[in-house]
Amino acid sequence: MNLLAIETATQACCVGVRTSRGVEIARVVDENRQHTETLTLGMSALMREAGVRAREIDRVVVDSGPGLFTGLRVGVATANAFAQGLGCGVVGLSSLELLAHGAFEAGVRGTLVAAVDGRRGDVFVQTFDLDDTVRVLDEPDVATPREVARRWASRNVDVTFTGDGAAHYGTDLGHVTRALHYVQMVPSMHAALWLGEAAAPALSVSPLYLREADAVANFATRDRPL
Repeated sequence: MNLLAIETATQACCVGVRTSRGVEIARVVDENRQHTETLTLGMSALMREAGVRAREIDRVVVDSGPGLFTGLRVGVATANAFAQGLGCGVVGLSSLELLAHGAFEAGVRGTLVAAVDGRRGDVFVQTFDLDDTVRVLDEPDVATPREVARRWASRNVDVTFTGDGAAHYGTDLGHVTRALHYVQMVPSMHAALWLGEAAAPALSVSPLYLREADAVANFATRDRPL
């Protein structure tokens, strides 16, 4: 099976390709939130490098969030349009799930909190148990880094933080004395390709935002009565 994976939930824009011949390539094509300008060009370049044409793609896999609003919208819309145009299946996978599987592949075990930077002082978080496999322990949530730190400091258990949210708010999360940090700035494209092959494809994917867009929040704040 020929698969194309798209990642735009974080500040970075990434593309991955795995072919039926066993060729797998994944690359960050932009790190400055210029997803609209770089995504389709990056897709085309990576498919050429992998030796597969667009019409030969059997499945598109996209990070469906949670993550940054504009990036998610660009990635999911592109994945849906690509799949519908070619008549192939599309699979949506959580950014937090991909971070958990990326840590698992690297040998991290135990309780893990995946954290994606949501900007505006928030992180999107979800807890996993990494043992023989990756097991989800709770639902995706949005919280401040200090709230996450207080939550885990009070539990007094070993925990590993990963994701760009953990990196950007390392000072706050550093107050959790029994915490480790596994550096992983981008959800795993390798995990996206392999999980995407095993998942059941859909006709389209919807993004998981968890909160309103920045523009809506700013408008609501501006019009709030004094």
